Amino acid sequence: MAAHLLLSIHDVTPALEEHVRALWSMCRAAGATPALFVVPNWHGHWPLAEFPQFTSWLRACAREGAEMVLHGSRHDEHGTTRAWRDQLRAVGRTAGEGEFLTLDHASALARIQDGLACLDAQRLRAVGFVPPAWLAQRATHEVARDVGLWFSEDDREVYAHRTGTTIAAPAVRWSARSTVRASVSAAVAAHRWRAWRDEPLVRLALHPQDLTHPRTARSVAHAIPQWITARAVVRYADL
Repeated sequence: MAAHLLLSIHDVTPALEEHVRALWSMCRAAGATPALFVVPNWHGHWPLAEFPQFTSWLRACAREGAEMVLHGSRHDEHGTTRAWRDQLRAVGRTAGEGEFLTLDHASALARIQDGLACLDAQRLRAVGFVPPAWLAQRATHEVARDVGLWFSEDDREVYAHRTGTTIAAPAVRWSARSTVRASVSAAVAAHRWRAWRDEPLVRLALHPQDLTHPRTARSVAHAIPQWITARAVVRYADL
């Protein structure tokens, strides 16, 4: 079976523009076009409508083949409260950035519709939805399906809504929140390169924050051409 790779840049926002563009350039230099996971209003203070140069660049990326993916509405957990079960699900996964972690169907629908409207206003057509930190209730994936998005995903699988199938796709990712996390995640990424050679589909999930620590920055710079060279990069539409 052919070995495939889904390549994406998360947390695409003008708040993190420098590192978003750097990751884009690294992927393109390696011969691949990543999907862009766009946050319409990062933390409630970075609405896309106020950054026309950035949205113009996103449209240029789309013309080069980048799939646009809605990545929450504001990304953080402002206005929500975690129950103890939510705390358990999120432990070690995110520092208060699981926007959809606690949302029920109605709340998830409202935020997804708001996010899609923001993207539409900037002439950016989203093909899928990925909750921040991959944390969401099952109802959120049902909302993504019902509003007509092609796919959604969690940390283990991609839900291809047009075909009604679930596709296993482990994800390589990093954390640069501390030196310990950066070192551990770089080591884990190197291990996954060896351990997941026989996986038919792997996701390489890049975050602009990965470039803020030297250890993760070096690991990411090595991993991008390594994975792209070894596997056939596919688009979410191909699923």
